[in-house]
Amino acid sequence: MSVDGWHTLLVLGGIRSGKSEFAESLVADAPTVRYVATAPAGDPEDTEWATRLAAHRARRPGSWGTEETAADPGRLVEVIAAAGPNETLLVDDLGGWVTVLLDPAHQPADDTATIAELAAAVRSSTARLVLVSPEVGLSLVPTTPLGRAFTDALGATNRAVADACDAVALVVAGQTAWLKPATSAPAHAVPPAATSPETEPGRAAAPHHAAAQTAPTQAVPADLGAGDVSLPEVLTPAAAPVPAPATSDEPGTGDWAAPTMALPMIATGLVIQPGMELPMPDDYTRPQAVDRLATLDIPGAGLGVLEQVVGFAAATQGTSTPRPWDSVRVLLIQGDHEGGASAGATPGESARRARQARAGRGALARLAAENRAGLQIVEAPVAAPMEDGPALSADEVEAALRYGWRLAEQAADAGVQLLVLAACGAGAEAAAAAVLAATAGAEPPTVLGRVVTEQGEIDDTAWMVRCAAVRDALHRTRRSAREAKDVLAELGGGDIALATGVLLGATARKVPVLLDGPVGTAAAMVSRDLAGQARHWCLLPDHGGRPGVRLAADVLGLTPLVDLRLDLGEGATALAALPLLRSALTLAATLPVHPSLGGPNHSGTYDDSGTYDDAGDRTGTGTGTGEPTGDDDDRTGSGAEPDFAEPEPAGPGPTTIGSGEPVSPGRRAD
Repeated sequence: MSVDGWHTLLVLGGIRSGKSEFAESLVADAPTVRYVATAPAGDPEDTEWATRLAAHRARRPGSWGTEETAADPGRLVEVIAAAGPNETLLVDDLGGWVTVLLDPAHQPADDTATIAELAAAVRSSTARLVLVSPEVGLSLVPTTPLGRAFTDALGATNRAVADACDAVALVVAGQTAWLKPATSAPAHAVPPAATSPETEPGRAAAPHHAAAQTAPTQAVPADLGAGDVSLPEVLTPAAAPVPAPATSDEPGTGDWAAPTMALPMIATGLVIQPGMELPMPDDYTRPQAVDRLATLDIPGAGLGVLEQVVGFAAATQGTSTPRPWDSVRVLLIQGDHEGGASAGATPGESARRARQARAGRGALARLAAENRAGLQIVEAPVAAPMEDGPALSADEVEAALRYGWRLAEQAADAGVQLLVLAACGAGAEAAAAAVLAATAGAEPPTVLGRVVTEQGEIDDTAWMVRCAAVRDALHRTRRSAREAKDVLAELGGGDIALATGVLLGATARKVPVLLDGPVGTAAAMVSRDLAGQARHWCLLPDHGGRPGVRLAADVLGLTPLVDLRLDLGEGATALAALPLLRSALTLAATLPVHPSLGGPNHSGTYDDSGTYDDAGDRTGTGTGTGEPTGDDDDRTGSGAEPDFAEPEPAGPGPTTIGSGEPVSPGRRAD
């Protein structure tokens, strides 16, 4: 049985770290759970220990069954081995099991063999199995022989069981780090609340003091939602969208009709904080894919700047022959900013744009339909005037980050291969300029684009009001911390906070993101300070002529691929460039190697019926590998290979070695 890529999991943690509550949350969705208690009853005079055990029992749901193994350490192995594929077992904990194992009543015994039997039972288990164990590897070496025997035995047990399990998690101070992720981290794992103390089910035979030290990890535990909180529906284009004149902006009258929902302020166990270790793209496949382009049968110099697209796709897909993105989703974030940031904006314009996209009209929706992309619309909290006070509260920032992460998680679970980050909101560009000024030290006038009215006129008065709002906000926060969450709360607002969560969640699930416009690039600047890996999963098709986007791209190391200077709204420019990016990937994935480098030398034709005729040799005489056989050289039936002569050098420098063996030129010149 496999659930979310794992079916056996070891949860490690120190005393009162929250490991038991975390383990219980992992199996909370199971219809029935068999709780395997390993702790001995202890001294009857020890009322405090009895109170702990009673509290631990009271916390468990009434539907759970309990299995006691304290009388015999071999009983645990039997229970695990006998569990069926439809059962869920929670073993809490291995510290208590080792305590019983070392009890003089069970000695002499071969402790090493018993631990090996436990690991073998875990490895062969068909049940859904979660084991909890104290982590003693960070503590001091005990000063007593019994204490050293306990830590040695428990350390050996943890190592053996960790090797046998699909996944291993370490809980430190209520925070979870994944040491051995499975195919994906459990989507239902809720890290325990820091305010709820853990009652240890097993007592160590010797005191140990676990240091609160988090090891680097490549994955983040991800139950990012709260209960049954739903996400906005994903809108999909009709089979053959036909442009039609729009007569109304009311929802439900276009090609797409589905409600959108406001961002709920949810409480989850996900902790988004600076220094998170998220996955990085594959550094090896990127140069391999770019070098491979030099060998393809392209009648020209190659893909030019679009080589970056191939390298990016190769690194994010982990292959030197990346495929075009088939499943694409557009996330449209609609969130306004009050105060001077929105000077010159028409009230209600962003809501109208969101309704328009939901109804299947407008540039974004039309381009999404053209690219066969899904569209998901979400409303962010309205940001308060940043010149007067914080744009959002700290709780709103946390909720927006988590919700954005959930949106990315949902897309990854649905098989989405590429996210396009789009936004519409009054004052969004000014807020992005404030974030850029705070994170990159830029001057607001240099990164704030001109204000253009609906009539296409430049409104310099509104531009000056926006600049003043950004200046006043920066002055107000001049002594404030410049941490990522502080910047989002003071300056960024709901749309940038939600976009930041999307970037982090997409990075955690290895989903690349197309950035387009000030909100996306501002979110990338903030996400850089939370997880430096996030920017490596971002691609910037065009800067759109916006100065803030240009500067953010320089800071993030993102090179705009084209310079079309389209201004179709955030997200639409990326969709306009997407067919070009897909074309580059299609060529890289399907073109054969040039004949001069050992590729096929086909010169087939099309007959009157439109069927490809490779000199009549596609009628069953092929090898089944795609290579022609027989007279497949000059198509004359002579069966002789045409002579190929290395061209004479056109300039100084050798072109052959020894007996005329050609030197690899690195890049073919046709």
